[in-house]
Amino acid sequence: MTLTATASDRVATLGRTRLATGTAILIAALVVVAVCSMLIGSVTISPAAVFDAAHPDHGIAESRWPRTFLGLAVGAALGLAGACMQGLTRNPLADPGILGVNAGAAFAMVLAIAWFGVSDLSGRLWFAFAGAAVAAVLVHAIASLGRDGATPMKLTIAGAALSAALTSWVSAVLLTDRATFDVFRFWQVGTLGGRDFDVLLTGLPFLVAGAVLAVVGSRLLNLLALGDDLARGLGRRVVLDRVVLGLAIVLLAGTATALAGPIAFVGLVIPHLVRSIVGSDYRRIIPFSAGYGAVLTTAADVVGRVVLPPTEVQVGIMTAVLGVPVFLWMIGRRRMGGI
Repeated sequence: MTLTATASDRVATLGRTRLATGTAILIAALVVVAVCSMLIGSVTISPAAVFDAAHPDHGIAESRWPRTFLGLAVGAALGLAGACMQGLTRNPLADPGILGVNAGAAFAMVLAIAWFGVSDLSGRLWFAFAGAAVAAVLVHAIASLGRDGATPMKLTIAGAALSAALTSWVSAVLLTDRATFDVFRFWQVGTLGGRDFDVLLTGLPFLVAGAVLAVVGSRLLNLLALGDDLARGLGRRVVLDRVVLGLAIVLLAGTATALAGPIAFVGLVIPHLVRSIVGSDYRRIIPFSAGYGAVLTTAADVVGRVVLPPTEVQVGIMTAVLGVPVFLWMIGRRRMGGI
């Protein structure tokens, strides 16, 4: 009995040590990417320029504040949305891009610009939410048809098919409306540049609401991972739980897409990376996915500023460039953790 207790204590201590180490590494990574985002770009500035109003590069530093905070916020939202979606669907390939949520938000925003003349971001946010929600419901409804219901494979196929259809419709609208194309093309590739704090503040309440629902839903994801029947046996109302988590995904993915455009691979890669660090407990996966999503997105933005000077490569392109090798490495190392 004593030996068993001692072994359990050692395992618990090791788990706490790993968690503390992982937390420290994440905090350090967030600080590093935030500092790099402020100092590095087409023009590299000194730290003094950030705080000294009299410094000749202070204006450049001021323009990078909103870009840095937007990158951290959007990346955290995408990491959270990906973790929630993979847990909710029990599908290791689920992310807002693959399951059609980003495409739905994009299509709704194109309609908002082309058909309803919506020019301000606050108005387009509501269309993005509606498009993301409708796309998520449609994918689940299509995948539920036939035998076995909405299996991970059927969800992936349905999401890919709907994404392809919505992308085609977006192209059709843009080809027939030059004015909409001029507005949409800067947003379509996924970018953090050219935004100010007003843009972030518009979406911040929705991001906070989605993050709160995701954190609250982390315990629900642990129960849903056991299977719907067992979750019901433990007293959970599975349908209500899925609605709460689905709302979190729509708020997070819809807002992130509206603010910065469709940014791929963050929601797909980050939850798998986090599982290899903290294990399968969603009470840890959720906050770490937010942190590492922020790190990846901001780091990709910084690399995009310097990789092809004097031009910039948009963050939506760089996340794919950085995310694909990491994803392939994780597959090769068999670190595609269980959902």
